[in-house]
Amino acid sequence: MAAVLTRRNRSDRHDDAPDTSAAFSRLSTLGHGPEHDAVREAVITQWLPLSQRLAARYRNRGADIEDLYQVAAMGLVKAVDRYEEERGPFAPYAIPTITGELKRHFRDSLWSVHVPRRVQELRNKVRIARSDLQTEQPGEPREPSIADLATRTGLAEDDVRNGLGAINSFTSLSLDAESTSDNTDITGGMSLVDGLGVADPGFDAVVDREAAKPALRALPERESKILYMRFFEDKTQSQIGAELGMSQMHVSRLLASTCARVRRQALAERSHAA
Repeated sequence: MAAVLTRRNRSDRHDDAPDTSAAFSRLSTLGHGPEHDAVREAVITQWLPLSQRLAARYRNRGADIEDLYQVAAMGLVKAVDRYEEERGPFAPYAIPTITGELKRHFRDSLWSVHVPRRVQELRNKVRIARSDLQTEQPGEPREPSIADLATRTGLAEDDVRNGLGAINSFTSLSLDAESTSDNTDITGGMSLVDGLGVADPGFDAVVDREAAKPALRALPERESKILYMRFFEDKTQSQIGAELGMSQMHVSRLLASTCARVRRQALAERSHAA
């Protein structure tokens, strides 16, 4: 096995592209079995340093480096299994295969919010341009403007904005994460979920009130006065009857019929508005 798998230059410790041409020739003559599996595994092991070097290019982009090593190794396995000697040297075939697997991992597996591929491509262009512009600036780096990024990337300003928006979609924070507001006196110990707004129940009351207004305006004076005394002056039915010269029972019937009429007309008004 050692004779089959030899490095191209053993004196160069940085050479991670071994000479496995003899091993690939051997594989092409072997059927499935223990010997084939042993040679295949040895080839993969020899090329693992290269796959790890390719994976390391993508560190600090939001993915765990160990996960990237695994993805690159899967790409290497695919390259070994699909390689044909007629294609030429293995390295020019393996490198794009491994790199493609890494890019696919970022595209399909690491986005917190799914975005179209075109927007992902815009993100990459904008991210690289922003980093380059910040590096080129003398003194304290500043955030490049939309116009600066558009000029550097050759993109329309709307596309630059979409790319910048996608940068923040790659990772997400837990709602239990602590708030990062500068005002620590107010937000100290607060989580993001504590700052989320809720629907104001008063919105429904506004809709109901506006729907009831036409029916209330159309009421006869007596019924309108009875409603006002009952619900705004908080008087009892007996007090209303004594003031208007009618029995409590009569006041009760007028209240019930008037409220029912207003309700029917308000529901009809809401239905018509919808």
